[in-house]
Amino acid sequence: MDWIELTVHTTTEGADIVSEALIAEGATGTMVEDRADIPDPDKPNGYWEIIDPNLIDSLPEDVVVHAWFEPDSRFPDRMQALSSRLEALKGLDLGLPLGALTIQTQNVRDEDWSEVWKQFYKPFRAGKSLVVKPTWEPYEAQSGDRIIEIDPGMAFGSGTHETTGMCLELLEDVMKGGERVIDVGTGSGILAIGAALLGAKDVLAIDIDPVAVRVAKENVAHNHLEDRVRAVEGNLLASSDGMCELCVANIIADVICMFAAPLYDHIVPGGLFICSGIIKEREQDVVDALTAANYAILEIRRKGEWVAMLARRHD
Repeated sequence: MDWIELTVHTTTEGADIVSEALIAEGATGTMVEDRADIPDPDKPNGYWEIIDPNLIDSLPEDVVVHAWFEPDSRFPDRMQALSSRLEALKGLDLGLPLGALTIQTQNVRDEDWSEVWKQFYKPFRAGKSLVVKPTWEPYEAQSGDRIIEIDPGMAFGSGTHETTGMCLELLEDVMKGGERVIDVGTGSGILAIGAALLGAKDVLAIDIDPVAVRVAKENVAHNHLEDRVRAVEGNLLASSDGMCELCVANIIADVICMFAAPLYDHIVPGGLFICSGIIKEREQDVVDALTAANYAILEIRRKGEWVAMLARRHD
């Protein structure tokens, strides 16, 4: 089997944090390259005195964490979830240096992973009526199907990640039609498109990543929903515009905790908030943040290592 090798540049202090994030996103294993792990050859001790003194010079200047992933349909989502997680870490004051946290990928067999994974990405059902269909795959629609045509490219949201699937299921369970919806951190636009197909009258799909916005616009066009879904680059919290009956945010726990209170002002009294991207170890942190921001927790769903929540803004 071919494997995708992914490397993250960090520090000695950040290596364990990065390794944990990689494993959480499905890495089959990690390996750390760190000069600090090699004793100083000028101060020999035991067997180290026979080590080539050029060994340290051959190592990278910063600490590099290597990880390996299968090139399947879930890899783009894992890549973007990891990218979001590392971006959030950059903004946190953890009291220790984490380094650049830049990501690089390469195929062990030097193939183009961005094409390899597509052979594993087939149409699948997400909930009772929603069907996620890659744009390049044929699918014979069944009665009642709502088909989401998607090409995630390098934007988060192929639908295969547990967090995306749970959000789609919750949308299908709670939407009645006619809602205004805001999709924060839209990625590929899959949740915004799903909301529109479920009857939303107006969907604002917003993301700070221009690549994600471009991909979302393309996917909205694939689904002929330009009249109801607007993909916009920007930060919703920096604007007083935008009100909704339902807000969905499939991001990460830290960002949800930070956004819970500000997003409250964009949701009408009694409106709903669906959030996911929450690793199970952070479930209580998000519950506490939502409760403190005056939401009522209506439902918590769990799949694998991940959690999704449905909350209601108090009247």
